[in-house]
Amino acid sequence: MVEVVWFKRDLRIVDHHPLIAAVATGAPVVCLYIAEPDLWAQTCASARQWLFVQESLQELRHDLLSMGGTLVIRIGDTVSLLDRLHRQVGISGIWSHEETGNGWTYSRDKEVAAWTRGRAVPWHEFPQSGVERPRRTRDGWASRWDRKMRAPIFPAPAAVRSLPGLDPGSIPGVSDLGLAPDDCPGRQPGGRSAGLDLLSSFLNDRGATYHREMSSPLTADTACSRLSAHLAYGTLSMREVAQATWGRLAQVKAMAAEVRGAQATALRAYIGRLHWHCHFIQKLEASPSLEFANLHRAYDGLRENEFDQTLFRAWAAGRTGFPFVDACMRSLASTGWINFRMRAMLVAFASYQLWLHWRETGLHLARLFTDYEPGIHWPQMQMQSGTTGTNTVRIYNPVKQSTDQDPEGTFIRRWIPELRGVPGSFIHEPWRMPEDMQKLVSCVIGTDYPSPIVGHEVAARRARERVWAVRRGDAFRSEARAILIRHGSRKQSSVPLRGRSSRAVAPQATHDRAPITNSPQLTLDLTGGDR
Repeated sequence: MVEVVWFKRDLRIVDHHPLIAAVATGAPVVCLYIAEPDLWAQTCASARQWLFVQESLQELRHDLLSMGGTLVIRIGDTVSLLDRLHRQVGISGIWSHEETGNGWTYSRDKEVAAWTRGRAVPWHEFPQSGVERPRRTRDGWASRWDRKMRAPIFPAPAAVRSLPGLDPGSIPGVSDLGLAPDDCPGRQPGGRSAGLDLLSSFLNDRGATYHREMSSPLTADTACSRLSAHLAYGTLSMREVAQATWGRLAQVKAMAAEVRGAQATALRAYIGRLHWHCHFIQKLEASPSLEFANLHRAYDGLRENEFDQTLFRAWAAGRTGFPFVDACMRSLASTGWINFRMRAMLVAFASYQLWLHWRETGLHLARLFTDYEPGIHWPQMQMQSGTTGTNTVRIYNPVKQSTDQDPEGTFIRRWIPELRGVPGSFIHEPWRMPEDMQKLVSCVIGTDYPSPIVGHEVAARRARERVWAVRRGDAFRSEARAILIRHGSRKQSSVPLRGRSSRAVAPQATHDRAPITNSPQLTLDLTGGDR
């Protein structure tokens, strides 16, 4: 009989509670990773994501080997593979971290839970971040997050007793999982070592001006921690990152004022983002339907029947005629990452000026993000498209964003070569160039670079009117209060309650993810890009 440690999005050996607990039983341990073709066939998945995982698996295999363990890799359906392993060697227990993934992984986990119950195999699940399962309200959530993050980090086990004679299997390539080729030359490399290097350079150097430079695409790629993919796939744990940040903050506070500069402010801002990382994943944990349906159901039907494929294709290709929007999309396609403000602008522009539904635009962006984290991505898609009913409706002016965030057009010219010869006075609005100048700089609008596909000011005004029309009325506010109670961060709300206190409203019925377990005692800068 063996204990199985099922690695999913926790590709590390440090601060890995399931691994420590399984080793402590004294039984042989099978460290198992299952590459699931059906998971990678989902429309949110891409080769750039798998390549990051592939590199992380290579390092995980090496780390386990150094302590006598073996990373066993299989390709296929999880339940079928577990059943085969159980018949082959006998599974006495399965150990894993809880996962707030997409709808597919949730359904898969329910199938695994049913299999373990049918075979009387205990499945022990452990939280690996500040996300709680289940939780009826958010009261006290932040303080519990702090306590969990300050708990001792689990060290790597001194040794892992592996099962001799078991074929370790090979790490599959992109084609083995049926993934299409994905040209992403600027993709971040995977693996724990790369994550540790990023964490060190951010805390000790790059992050000194994080709070001031995380919003601009000119500075964000170095000022942000860039740890988002490592947190999404678990090469580093949230607790490791939080404790390293608190430790660096303590060092900075001890410095003379003239030496520390604004570093303390930057680190405190980053700690705030670490809270927000788990805060958003908690939303999907509490309401899995966030991936598919409007959080506030009053918005049902608002955009669903007006999806313009021509506008969608122009937005997805970075050819909307708005240079800053297009530069952000092309940068994301080439690197797999862009900072949070620009993510928000891309979503808002698609949702309001182009009136596209968040589900389809969200799938396109998910495929482009190497750091795709479902628990952050889908709540953010709804928040930025105005369907939560509780957040301020933010309609970005693409020209103002361009002049504010890229005043000299440096970012635009880097990613849109068609516009490199356009003078600064027209770089943000090239359609205003006189025809003779267009010919002079070899950029004829409508030929070399597209004309704007919409009148952004008129489109924004129309969108604002349509969204706010839904927000009027007592029925809307009643549902918004229930959503706030369930998902709110317990800071001041932007819900238009018109003098009524949300605290006086009784909590509504909930639909949390059921605890996926067969054991009665056991029961997603970091909001996507600012890392």
